This record gives sequence, structure tokens and C-alpha cells, in this order.
Amino acid sequence: MSLDERFLSVCKTTPIVDCHNDFPYACRLQLHYELHQPDTKFDFNSVLNSQTDLVKMLKGHMGVQFFSCWIECKDDYLSQDFNKPTTVVRDTVEQIDFIKRLCREYPEHLSFVHTADEAYEKFLEGKGEKISITLGVEGLHQVDLSLAVVRQYYELGVRYITLTHNCDNPFATAASSIAAGKEDAGLSSYGVDCIREMNRIGMIVDLSHVSHKTMLDVLKVTKAPVLFSHSSVYQLTNHERNVRDDVLELVKKNGGVVSVNFFPVFIRQHGNEDATIEDAVDHIKYIVDKIGWDHVGLGSDFDGIPHGPKGLEDTSKYPDLVKKVWKVTGATEQDIAKFMGMNVLRVWKDCETVSHQMKNSELVESNWDKREWVFPGYGRSFPEIYPGSLQSHDNIYKDDKLDHNPRNGKVSK
Repeated sequence: MSLDERFLSVCKTTPIVDCHNDFPYACRLQLHYELHQPDTKFDFNSVLNSQTDLVKMLKGHMGVQFFSCWIECKDDYLSQDFNKPTTVVRDTVEQIDFIKRLCREYPEHLSFVHTADEAYEKFLEGKGEKISITLGVEGLHQVDLSLAVVRQYYELGVRYITLTHNCDNPFATAASSIAAGKEDAGLSSYGVDCIREMNRIGMIVDLSHVSHKTMLDVLKVTKAPVLFSHSSVYQLTNHERNVRDDVLELVKKNGGVVSVNFFPVFIRQHGNEDATIEDAVDHIKYIVDKIGWDHVGLGSDFDGIPHGPKGLEDTSKYPDLVKKVWKVTGATEQDIAKFMGMNVLRVWKDCETVSHQMKNSELVESNWDKREWVFPGYGRSFPEIYPGSLQSHDNIYKDDKLDHNPRNGKVSK
């Protein structure tokens, strides 16, 4: 069989899995999620100017898409004021809601899924016409200090969380902070608690965007395989967002996957200003040569980047990439299937297995030790749950004009 025929044969049983696509943020920015207003010309089942639409995705033989629920860091990216009030949880939930709406509006081609097995089953049932959709949240700043939010995101269908975006948080240090000259503090003790809770509930730990030390620290404590949802190779392109060789070796031991990012800045080589599809092939091949076919995947970052590499401009171009990798490496069908998507589905399934093994473990109820708990002054008048409970934690009480009813002098809400 020709390479084209072999590719189409593999596609019958193997989904192309992309671990990171920012199309929902484009809809937030440009449409405010309003798809059916008189002046809106949105049809996902048509050729749009964006790097993502159903026509391109189906042409690209996509089978599973992790849509990113990304909300930017709300303060200066070097800020350490993590108690500053934010709307980030609201904004993230709006992203989740939008992606589910998209699946409901295009059910002939999109299926919102909750497990690795369901993702694969829906792909097979669709026979090349249906894409399984799941979610990733791009940064623990989006949980606003709270492990409870991590748990609720999982309930809403989120299946991985990136530990940082381009800002530190109470859990971990970001690669962008190191690029700015800050100390690499790695994973905090609260971050260790978060990893344990993510393992317990089955949430995949995503190490894209984090600092080198954070990567190392996480790989020491996680009980489940990790994912780099959209990162490339540091040895080929020296950028703090990329993965160094020592981390690649640990990913191999961990059973994790590095999904190569297509952003030209992260894959360009030899001093070039831009990148080509061949650069993406080089990064994929480097990972294969270094740690094997079991640990490489795809994480395009489409619609979160201004443009893709030449020859890899949008979601329709996956077949070109897969066939170039196949030709350069001389891989078997089994190895190509792993790279196309089966590796990522295996990591997802393994995280579910670890969660099942931890089903009798206690929920991690810890809080960040520097969190400010602020309450209205009248809260001090409520009955104690048990003797001394009102004084058991350091709270901040703010008295204001609503604390006392001037008509009767009694405490009121």
C-alpha cells in the first residue's frame, strides 16, 4: 500500500487527538459567545477564517479534541498578590458552557465525552464524521486558590488542568517567571496537595507552561502519568516553555506524554524567524528518538497562536504532518497510531485507573496557608458550631453600615 493508503487505513481505528485548541477563547474575545445575533455570521460547519472549524477538523481526520478553557492571568503576570479578587472562575465556567453549547448545536459531528473509553467509542461510531470533545483548563490561577474548584471543574467535564499559565500561583512556578529572571521555586507544599487531589479524582496533570523545577517536583510526587498538552523540545528550540532532556527521561519513567506545540516561536530552529512543518517533524522525531513512541502526541495551540508553521496552518493539515513523520521515521502502523492519539488516550485511561485505586483515599481539604478569609462583621454574631469554633481560624471581619440596623439596634444582614 502507498503511504496515503496506509494512513487512511490507520485512521479507521485511530483518532487524531489534539490536546490543546484555543478556539473557545476566540469566540469569547470576538463574539462574547453570542452565536445567533442578527449581525453574527457564525456557522461552525462552514469554512471560517479561524484555524479551527468543522470542515477543517474533519478534513484533518480529527477524532478527539481537548478544547482549552483558557482565561488569562488577571493581573500583571509577575504579580504575587494571589488574594486579589478576580472573575476568573466565572469566566472559566462561561468557557465550559460555550463548549457544551457547541456540542449541542452540532451533534452530528461533535460528542461531549467524559471518559477515555467513551471518547474512543464515539470516534469509532462516527466512522470519520464525529469528533469527541473534552476540556482542559489552562492554569491553576483559574481555580482561585481552591481545591474545591478543581473538584467541581472535574464534575463539569474538565479532564486536565495546566498547573500554571504565564503567571505564578500558590501551587507552582511558571516558565514565564523564570524567563523574566525570577527564582524557580518549583512546586509549593500546597501544590503537592493539589497533585494528590488531582490524582485522586482522575484529573490529568498538565505540565505545559510550568518552570523546569516545577516539572521535576511534580514528577517526584504524582502517582499518575502526566501530560504536556502543548510543549516542544528545549534541545532544539531553547525556550523555557519547552521540555529539557532530563525531564523527557522522567516522563518516560512516569509513562507520560509530551504533545508537541505548533507555535512557531516554540519550534523554529537555526535562528529562523518563522517555522515550517519540518520543524514540527523534527521536534516529534527528537522525542521519539530520545524516549520512544509511547510518549509523544499532538498539542497544536491552534487559535491561540497568530499563525501556524508553513505547511501546518490549521486543523486540516494533520494528515500532512502524520505522513511526514511516518516517512522520516519509517514507523510501524502501531507506532504511528500511538503518536496520532492512542498515547494520550492511554494517559487519560491511566489517570482514571489511578483514581479508582485511590477511591478510598480521603478528600484533600487543605487550603492555601496565606489565603485571606474575609467576612462581614455580623458573621461574628452567628451561633458557634461547637465551643471555640468561631475562634478556630484567623478571619478578617469588615464592619460596615449594614452590620447594625439603626431602627432597632440589632445585628442584621
